[in-house]
Amino acid sequence: MRPRAGLLLLLSGLLAGALAQDHDAPPRAVRFGVFATADLCARCHANAPDAGAMRDGQGRAIAPYDLWRGTMMANAARDPVFRAAMAAEIATVPSKRAEIEAKCLRCHAPMAHEEMRRRDGRLGADVFAIGSVYTALALDGVSCAVCHQIRPENLGTPESFSGGFVIGDEAEIYGPHDDLFGRPMRTVSGYWPVAGDHVRDSAMCATCHTLFVDTVDARGEPTGHRLPEQTPYLEWRNSAFEKTHTCQDCHVPTTDAGGTPVRTRIAREPEGTDFTEIGERSPFGRHLFVGGNTLVPALLRDHGGPAPKEAYDAVIAAAREQLSERTARLSITDVVKGAEFTVRVENLAGHKFPTAHPSRRAWLRVRVRTPGGKLLFAAGEHDDRGRILGADGTPLASEAAGGPILPHRGAVGGPGEVQVWEAVLSGPDGAPEFRALRAAGFLKDNRILPRGWRADHADATKPVGTGDDEDFEEGTDAVIVSYAVPDEVPVYVIEADLLYQPLSPRWTAELFTVDAPEVAALRAMLEKADTRPELVATARLTVLR
Repeated sequence: MRPRAGLLLLLSGLLAGALAQDHDAPPRAVRFGVFATADLCARCHANAPDAGAMRDGQGRAIAPYDLWRGTMMANAARDPVFRAAMAAEIATVPSKRAEIEAKCLRCHAPMAHEEMRRRDGRLGADVFAIGSVYTALALDGVSCAVCHQIRPENLGTPESFSGGFVIGDEAEIYGPHDDLFGRPMRTVSGYWPVAGDHVRDSAMCATCHTLFVDTVDARGEPTGHRLPEQTPYLEWRNSAFEKTHTCQDCHVPTTDAGGTPVRTRIAREPEGTDFTEIGERSPFGRHLFVGGNTLVPALLRDHGGPAPKEAYDAVIAAAREQLSERTARLSITDVVKGAEFTVRVENLAGHKFPTAHPSRRAWLRVRVRTPGGKLLFAAGEHDDRGRILGADGTPLASEAAGGPILPHRGAVGGPGEVQVWEAVLSGPDGAPEFRALRAAGFLKDNRILPRGWRADHADATKPVGTGDDEDFEEGTDAVIVSYAVPDEVPVYVIEADLLYQPLSPRWTAELFTVDAPEVAALRAMLEKADTRPELVATARLTVLR
């Protein structure tokens, strides 16, 4: 039964309270064990009006703390989608609560998890509400003192995946520079800077962005299946980009917005002026951690997230630029006038598109119009909630919980036939599954492969359900669109759009079948949010008959 609106608002308010922090209050740094919250780092690694440090050649502020605080990394533990998904997994297999929380919090609240592990304790989801030092560490998400303390041991090996990063006891902060002036950092933070170029290695990102789940049945008994829940690193390794780009090249770029390499001082005095002892250095990574998620930053912004609203707006703007400029390209070819054309999608990313968590999807919207705008044909239309519509203008049955799964299509011939690129989990019985812990594999994974993908590489990156579609190949997919234009129409325009959602309505519909406070809170947020898809790429062609 759907919770009443009043309850939804209350739950939304409770979660917003957990997200909130007074933006005007001074930073409340926490140093505990080998970790510290980012507010401690901000004393020297945030921009200040009287310091020229951490600015690009145009004087734009690019300090790590300022760019990081609105990102998904900074808000990994506050992310309401993550919290709802974790609660749903626990509700599905309650006997595995401890294991689920350990698996999820290892990468979403890594400082608290690691510090608790060192003390032979167990971190649970209640950490978000108890108000302890562990709460502060947990809510800081994937913070400076995690990534910059990861040691190079085992990076890139299976042992490092699923949160298998190694943190030392030395309170050393790794960065891509040598000949460091470390005394100020030691004095201010208690850490010592050490040269460690592995922070620029994709394998470091792989420690959390390659996740395998050992699945269980309803009783919590192992099924013997190991689900590759997300594998962006393995997809990158099985691509042409492995030899030309690292994860950091795209997600933590060392160039400014115009593509010029950044050279700047990497820190400032705590009082807000420049260190005279520190010269300009390069490389300097802009800690954008930019991906394609525009929805969760908006939820955090609108429901009391800890960063200023402009920080979330900047993350959303960067994600939209990433999607529209560096993700995919469309082209319209092979036009049979009045009857058929082909839309080819080229994946420009160094991994599958979409990648990572199976809540994401992309699809093709096609329209045929007269020059005056009269619609002659359309497929892949959506409503204001982002649900794909059928011929009758209502959401497809596949958008509802328990509905059918849309097949991979090499051809589209009507409004109800839509090419959707997505990953859909499969249970041991072969039915669609929406809980990772209960999945046996993939029922469908037709996400567009990266350029250079090879079938003889890791099994975890192989497509599923693409059948004999010869146009589905490394780096690209093509869809044939059949349509009909009346003979009396001498000129018409073909429009093709690639649309993307970080949170599929079908995935959320399945999530909403779970009775959990975190799920209800997310539902309340989404009812007020803009859940329409993002436009990734577009192509237009005028046809003269």
